[in-house]
Amino acid sequence: MKTARQEVILEIISRKDIETQNQLMLALRERGVGSTQATLSRDIKEMRLVKELAPSGRYRYAASVRDESAGHDERLRKIFKESVVSCETAQNLIVIKTLPGLAMAASSALDGMNIPGLVGTVAGDDTAFLAMSDSKAAEALCAEIKKLF
Repeated sequence: MKTARQEVILEIISRKDIETQNQLMLALRERGVGSTQATLSRDIKEMRLVKELAPSGRYRYAASVRDESAGHDERLRKIFKESVVSCETAQNLIVIKTLPGLAMAASSALDGMNIPGLVGTVAGDDTAFLAMSDSKAAEALCAEIKKLF
């Protein structure tokens, strides 16, 4: 239901200049989609809608053109580079030691990198375990990780 509502919101703001949440709520109602102001406000925040200046000189809701995920991924990579203390292999497993409290951030960064052969990660406080498809992939990734520190 939420996904469908958000798709309708995107369609509405792409076709009409919507200046206020009230106008958006009325446009949703016209399409048969009910919503409270609080729900609509959460949708706007979650969808990262922004107000931009329309050609008419008024402000309207629009989908953000900024790629938030790229910035998020870059921050995780930076955290990864600065937090990893050591990397060792044990057959097809990699054990990464990090500064205290940063294993989950390092693990999340690796998960987001789409690394070939990486099957999954499990992280604790200062240790992350990486399951690789085979020993060769584990050794190759660990060598790459060691270049970072």
